[in-house]
Amino acid sequence: MTQKYPSLFFDNAVNEFAKLPGIGRKSALRLALQTLKRTKEEVSVFCQAISDLCNHVRYCKICHNICDSEICDICSDTHRDTSLVCVVESIKEVMAIENTGQYQGLYHVLGGIISPMEGIGPGDLQIESLIRRVKQGDVKEIILALSTTMEGDTTNFYIYRKLTGVNVGISVIARGVSIGDEIEYADEITLGRSILNRVNFSDSFK
Repeated sequence: MTQKYPSLFFDNAVNEFAKLPGIGRKSALRLALQTLKRTKEEVSVFCQAISDLCNHVRYCKICHNICDSEICDICSDTHRDTSLVCVVESIKEVMAIENTGQYQGLYHVLGGIISPMEGIGPGDLQIESLIRRVKQGDVKEIILALSTTMEGDTTNFYIYRKLTGVNVGISVIARGVSIGDEIEYADEITLGRSILNRVNFSDSFK
């Protein structure tokens, strides 16, 4: 039975915090109590930040990374290697790879990976926009940097098949990232080396 609190407003706040991924009732209670201890000015700033997040953060029309304008800072950076595109599952992987400081190409965020068990198919992801982007001719190499899981490998192979006959190199990150690991949790040194030591995708079958 869901616990009720002396204040309806407090109860509503706990319920909303509990809706966040990874936040249980006990964590939601702690967050609500901590929020209650903050000044009205601090809470106002916090609420404004959440409102701005929902109303103003956009997705880059090129790579689908988050940004504050139509094109993200990475895609608009003239010092980046535009011939190299690293394909990742989510925005979290972009942040993880950027933290390595060893990659200077561009990205393409799929927004997930193919997972029939969860009802996620190719049409639910940004795969077609990747194919169109590659066929424009500026991209010389695609780095598949998806999680080394069955779903990640399935997505890699699907993209590989979709790009068959297109004049572009396709590589996959080296297995410095252990099988079954999520890219976002890999340490920066391992992740950086995995990208630098990437291998041709077709060779990864052998």
